[in-house]
Parts: sequence; C-alpha cells; structure tokens
Amino acid sequence: MSEIKGKVLSVTGNMVAGDFAGDIMQNEVAHIIKDGKRLKAEVIKIKNNTAYMQVFENTKGIKAGDGIEYSGKMLSVRLGPGILSQIYDGLQNPLPEMAKAFGIFLPIGEEIAPLAMEKIWEFTPLKKTGEIVSRGDVLGFVPEGIFKHKIMVPFNFTEEYEIKKISAKGRYAVKEEIAVIKGQDGKEISLTMSFDWPVKYPITAYKEKLKPSDALVTRIRVIDTFFPVAKGGTYCIPGPFGAGKTVMQQITSRHAEVDIVIIAACGERAGEVVETLTEFPFLKDPRTGRTLMERTIIICNTSSMPVSARESSVYTAATLAEYYRQMGLNVLLLADSTSRWAQAMREISGRLEEIPGEEAYPAYLESRIASFYERAGLVRLKDGEVGSLTIGGTVSPAGGNFEEPVTQGTLKVVGAFHGLSRARSDARKFPSIDPLESWSKYKSFIAEENVKLAKEILFKGAEVNQMMKVVGEEGTTVEDYVVYLKAEFLDNVYLQQNGFDDVDAATIKERQEYVFNVVCKILKKRFSFSSKDDARKFFYELRHNFIDWNYKEWQTEAFKKQEKIIAGSIAG
Repeated sequence: MSEIKGKVLSVTGNMVAGDFAGDIMQNEVAHIIKDGKRLKAEVIKIKNNTAYMQVFENTKGIKAGDGIEYSGKMLSVRLGPGILSQIYDGLQNPLPEMAKAFGIFLPIGEEIAPLAMEKIWEFTPLKKTGEIVSRGDVLGFVPEGIFKHKIMVPFNFTEEYEIKKISAKGRYAVKEEIAVIKGQDGKEISLTMSFDWPVKYPITAYKEKLKPSDALVTRIRVIDTFFPVAKGGTYCIPGPFGAGKTVMQQITSRHAEVDIVIIAACGERAGEVVETLTEFPFLKDPRTGRTLMERTIIICNTSSMPVSARESSVYTAATLAEYYRQMGLNVLLLADSTSRWAQAMREISGRLEEIPGEEAYPAYLESRIASFYERAGLVRLKDGEVGSLTIGGTVSPAGGNFEEPVTQGTLKVVGAFHGLSRARSDARKFPSIDPLESWSKYKSFIAEENVKLAKEILFKGAEVNQMMKVVGEEGTTVEDYVVYLKAEFLDNVYLQQNGFDDVDAATIKERQEYVFNVVCKILKKRFSFSSKDDARKFFYELRHNFIDWNYKEWQTEAFKKQEKIIAGSIAG
C-alpha cells in the first residue's frame, strides 16, 4: 500500500485536483477521505505537483483541504472464477450484492468484492511440480457453468517460473493457495485462483494475433448475408434514438453463435438498462436450453451516473472479455452506447481545460475509440487453442447525423457498418438496417456473386422507387416496375425478420444459404407480365407464401410442403 497522501485543492463537478508529495502515476487509484468515507477516484492527469482525478462517486460535500490517499495501484478488475452471470457496475462492484447490503439507494464510498472469495470450486490441476511456466500458462481448471474456467499464471508475470507446489484435485475456495512458483531471482510466489489486471492495458498473454476470416453467425439474415461480422472483428450500429439499437443488441446476444456475451451498458438510458436487467435472467438460451444469463456478464452504468463511471465501464467490459478469450472461448462484447462514453470524455476534457476538437470533443477522441476497438481480435494461445473477441458498439448520433465526430471516428476503425434507418424503423421493418448505406469489409458464407446480384437489385429498385415518386407508377415501364417489385420482395422476405416468431427470429447458417439460393433464382428469373397489375398480384402472393415459409421449422414436412407451393408458383 502506498504511503503517499495529499490534500484536495479544488473541485469541479466530478473532477478533483489534489497535491501530493512523492511519486504517483497516471491511471493510479486514489481515495478522497470525506467524513470517514473513501471515495474512489482515478488519476488522469499529472501536472507539476498537482494530480487531476476523476471521481467515481457524487462529489457533493468535498472541499479544499480534505485528505487524499494514493494507492500506488492502477485501476484494475479482479479476474477469476465466478464472473459469469454477474451484473457489475463500471468498477466491478456486483450490483445485486450491493442492493442486498445497502438497499435501493447505494451509499457513497462503499465497495464489495467482485468475486465470492469463500465460494468453493472443484479444481483439477494440469501441471506438475518442477514444470516451467510463464504468464498465461494454464495451471488447471474449475467448472464454471458449461465452461472450463482456466486458472492461469497472472498476465503481469514477465519471466519464466518453476512450479514448486501445486494443489491436488479437490475443492478449494478462490482465496486459497493453489500453487507456488519460484522466479529466476529465487523468490517464491503464492498463487490463488484470482488476480488483478489494470483495465486500460490490453491482455496480450497469447502466442500470436491472427487475421479474422471466419464469419460470426449472428442468425440475423441481413447481417450474415449482406454485411457480415467476422469472429474477432469489429462493427458498429449507428442510428437515431428509437431506431432499434438496443433491440438489435439483445437479439444478437441471444442468438449469435458465441460462447460468452458481455453487455456494457456504458451510459444508456435507465429505462433500457432496467429492461435488460429484468429480462436477461429469464431468457432461455437457444444454445443450452438454460437461462441466457449463465453465459452473460452485464456491466451497468446509466447516463445518470457520474461521467467517469461511464468511461470505466467500457474498459472493465473489454478486460473481462479479453480474460475469457484467453481461455480459448469466442466472446462477443456489445457496448451501448459509445456516444455516451464519448460525451463523458468531452465533459472531462472540458474540465481539464484541454484544447477542444470538433464539436468540443477532445482532440484524442479518435485514438481513444480506435484503442477500444483494437482490443478485439482472433488470437492463438500458447497451448494452440484459438480464442476470439468480437466488439460491436452502438452509436447514437443526434438527429441520426452520421457525419458527427463519434460516428466518423468509429467508422475509421471498424470492419462493418450497420446503419439503422429512422424511415425503416417507422415502417416497422426489422431489423431497421439500411441496406443501401451499410457495408462490411468481411466475407460472408453466402456465395459472393449472389450477394452482388441482390445488392444490385436493391439499388435499382430504390432508383425506380424514387423515379415513381416523381412521375408516378404509370410513368414507368413494366420491366422497371418488376425490378422494383423484386427489390420489395427481397426486402420483405429476407431482409426483415419477425423477432416474435420462434423460428423466424433466428436463421441458422444452413437455412440462410438454402433460402437465399431460392431468392436469387427469383431475382434472376425474367418474368413476362402483360401488365403491372399482374406483376403486383404475382409478387404479392409470392411474398406471403415466402413469409409463411420463413415460419416453418427447418427441413420439416411443413417446410418442404411450403417450398413446393413456392416452386409451383414460380414455375407457373
């Protein structure tokens, strides 16, 4: 524990300036002492002998002369078994435990251990006495839900160590010693099942970082087919308020083919967070048949909380996600909404009196956004296993303006852009991803020539639609009108999904490939209609038959029967 102390010099909102005598470091945790309470803060700037700290609590009542204690430790999270299914705040305090201990209104200056240190786990060793290990090497594992939670050598250990002692298979508490290792200096180090890691430093205890290539199947057709996301890739979902960003994230977290889902509510509105907290523990996991919460972690900070808490939640979520990636698991991190995080940075930057950039955001906004998304990736671990961390962030540009700094800074670093449309949302077209504005740098599992054909139909159909708004339907040819109907057909039967239907809400990879081939046959087919009324009637009936097909279980008799009806109408 550091012995360095100081006094408060000034208070500006959640920004406190204090002096110190000795050596401190940036991102160090400090505590401001007020009426016996210890208010947690993080040092974010040091100038001469003044430390500027963002306080994670309400600073009401703090005044010049109050005491400060500098911890000598970086802002960190505790890593170990028991993280899954937890609901944390941005500082990794378990919120359900906080509510039990203190009630609905949480007092300032209180903390609770993020892991149940007394909980017993069934430990199985994988190493023996005398073996040489280094950071990230697996000493053993404990079962955590459906996963093997690997107990690893702490990631901050920079040299090789000899195992002097390792516990036999048995039941141990998190706080109990499970191994003793000896460093090259001859010192012995006792290891438990848990250790700390600073949240603003990426975990890099792997062998190599690979280029993401395989598509992450989200089971959302418009994403998987047209704007795919890669395992270990990045994507963003910008859109105006009410366009369905939170709904998109909840559907993705439920159906995406990943092992672990981490939701970082880094400053969303309280109502949406409450909905997530109340629904997730009772949602059925389509993959396991158990509750979805068993493989989910929620980091919860709303826009009503201090700005510094919003910022910390982003880094806490990223660190927990990297930790489970180190176990060879596929992790999906969903941040909602990064705009609130950026607004928190803007507020803190203003209080530090830094030179502002565009729209008063800090000049380093883009580098901060980039450093967050760069923590995603596909990695090969030391034991040969491969783990992935995919990061998807929502952006809430005011008025749906995609030219604002946060959206533009995000677009420069992500691999896919799923732009939500207010017009599509108002028309009840879900998902409301705009197929004309969205894009992806990743490769879909659908044949490239078919995707290209479908996109061309969508663009041509949009052009015909715009033309009809000027000259009317009667001013277009039958051929152009058929192109418009094909685009509308593709939109209605494939781009849209019914989230309330158990079958249509999520479409597996094999079904997407099969159905899209049928859709493309229709898009390629040259129809001969005598009038626009005939064309409209044909596509109206075909659309309803296709939507009915979407509601049939994959490869059942009902599915095959409906397919024959569609084939007959096309052939006729």
